[in-house]
Amino acid sequence: MKKTKKNQNKLTAGLMAVYLFALTWIIVFKMQFSFQGLPDFREINLIPFAGSANVNNQIDFNEIIYNVLAFIPFGIYISMLKPNWPFLKKIEVIAGVSLLFEGLQFIFAIGASDITDFMGNTLGGIIGVGVYIVFCKLFNTKANKILNVLASIGTICMVALLLFLIYLRISGAIIYRVS
Repeated sequence: MKKTKKNQNKLTAGLMAVYLFALTWIIVFKMQFSFQGLPDFREINLIPFAGSANVNNQIDFNEIIYNVLAFIPFGIYISMLKPNWPFLKKIEVIAGVSLLFEGLQFIFAIGASDITDFMGNTLGGIIGVGVYIVFCKLFNTKANKILNVLASIGTICMVALLLFLIYLRISGAIIYRVS
């Protein structure tokens, strides 16, 4: 029984590592394959729902939704690996990672650091923690196993998509544009 749980935790940690690598590539490196492709500007926005979330004087809810969705797995992974941590400690880690990403963008002048992104990321992590709680109530001791299977499928699909995007980029079929 302990060996199975230890193997589940190893799988979860591996899946989380792949997830964090992809998240870093998406958020910090803007899905670029070279440093030359990164934006060269430094901006900070501390007013919620202003700045990068505004397009044509309207709130771009897509960007906010993407930020929320991107961090839901983080809340699930943290909860799977640290089920005994109090809720607030999990949220502190999630918010800390989001703040780190926003800070790195500012420090290295590779985009806008935005409080709306931070809020969306943190909300996504909170939702992820909630998803984990619901899975534990529904599936009891099998929750981590089921979530690992779902995460494995998701990771395989994500890696396949990333490889496809890399192929398209290398073949010249698409050019990424960072706004």
